[in-house]
Amino acid sequence: MRMFCTKVNRACYADTDLAFLVKISNIIAHSDDIYKDLELLLSELCQFLGAQYSMITIVDRNNEQILISSAYGLTSEEKRRGVYKIGEGIIGEVVRTEKPIVIPDVSKSDKFLNKTGLKLGENQVMAFLCVPIIIKSEITGTLSIHKIHQDITDFSPELKFLNIVGMLIGKNVSIRRKQIEELAELRKENSRLKGEKSFKPDNIIGNSSLMHDLYGLIEKVAPTNSSVMIRGESGVGKELIAEAIHNASSRANKPFIKVNCSALPETLIESELFGHEKGAFTGASSSHPGRFEMANGGTIFLDEIGDVPQSIQVKLLRVLQQRQLERVGGTKTIDVDVRIITATNRNLEDMIRKNEFREDFYYRINVFPIFVPSLRERRADIPILIDHFIHKLNRRNGTDIKRVTSSALDMLMMYSWPGNIRELENVTERAMIISTDSVIHSYNLPPTLQTGVSSDTVGRGTLRNVLGKVEKQIIIDTLIATKGNMAKAAQQLGVTERIMGLRIKFYDLNISQYKHLSNE
Repeated sequence: MRMFCTKVNRACYADTDLAFLVKISNIIAHSDDIYKDLELLLSELCQFLGAQYSMITIVDRNNEQILISSAYGLTSEEKRRGVYKIGEGIIGEVVRTEKPIVIPDVSKSDKFLNKTGLKLGENQVMAFLCVPIIIKSEITGTLSIHKIHQDITDFSPELKFLNIVGMLIGKNVSIRRKQIEELAELRKENSRLKGEKSFKPDNIIGNSSLMHDLYGLIEKVAPTNSSVMIRGESGVGKELIAEAIHNASSRANKPFIKVNCSALPETLIESELFGHEKGAFTGASSSHPGRFEMANGGTIFLDEIGDVPQSIQVKLLRVLQQRQLERVGGTKTIDVDVRIITATNRNLEDMIRKNEFREDFYYRINVFPIFVPSLRERRADIPILIDHFIHKLNRRNGTDIKRVTSSALDMLMMYSWPGNIRELENVTERAMIISTDSVIHSYNLPPTLQTGVSSDTVGRGTLRNVLGKVEKQIIIDTLIATKGNMAKAAQQLGVTERIMGLRIKFYDLNISQYKHLSNE
């Protein structure tokens, strides 16, 4: 039951209706479709606050504009018209200043632009309340309501409640903004590609701008015979890059020989690379050509070049300089015409300083370096990579996966992917195997990717305990956003500094800790 507030002479929302906060928290936590569930939340919010319209806007950093993402009470055409520049109108001003604004009567405000074209009935007074949505000290959008009223002069209860809801939905709005920006980037990139014919290897998946920069480097170096060094984290697909260079070169119809240097024992690596003669060592019952001879006329790809012993580096240096080699146990000099591509995820420069890698060899193989971006740097490619893996693995494993839910895709987009594309493929294959309805859900993903809801680890307990956890997290998020400024945090949450101090003491929070975190 709502408490009567003597300050504003009417019902207070945020102070007593914590049950409603739990309700919308559950909507957010169990969301399978961000767009649909935010609209449901806005509907519940309008009903609760007695408002007629509500909307969430998102700041589009690519185009420096503010768009309506979700709304209640607005038609599709009205939402489409609601586009603002930063600083334009009430919404633009809230984004610019990062402070809430209340307009008690929109008909008397020159700043209220009414771009959506909402119509008011006769003899009706409509207020407009707008608060910023801030996450990690960055403005991501706004939350606002239109409320018809008769004699309200103090909207502090509604404003306080909107601030709290804005804190709760901040993460979801941030995800939605990333989706909009990434979609805009893909559309811009597709428009660019339609206007110009660009090179793209057949064996590589990716349409992000970073990948197109990579394709440009492959296109330039492929026709040459220059040595290439491919740098990047484990699992980014360095072997595919090497294969793409070979396929785009004049050597495409010649052999492409792959050697994983870290998988070869030091006692065998020389024989594997350069070959051996009969009787060269125990067990050498016949002559054997090495990988360089096998690659003659084509390309040899030396993966994990940082693991090659320095004694072998000296011999590789001769092949690079003179294009000649001798088999182990042999005296005959063999001429080879081989293009060398190397790859590593190790810091060779640091190894040189520690005398663990030959500097002269480094400069010979590092003629044309190519850096492959990690998957977390090209998140826009994740959806098309998943589609590719689903199609590929359906054929390999005989599965019949149709799609990925939006909640699962959100989790895949938010994960940091330390194992890069290789890890993404493994996660996709595992999820496909355990799916029971031809759909990959969030709960099909491994625990490292799962949220509390998808892994069924949502905190349980009494209403007071649950609300306490919600309140504590909101206070922590606000302290982080305000860099530990208690006065500013209290203002954002719509409480007095005294109340803020009591809650901080109750939850045993150390303000200096959040100042330290924000500086980092």
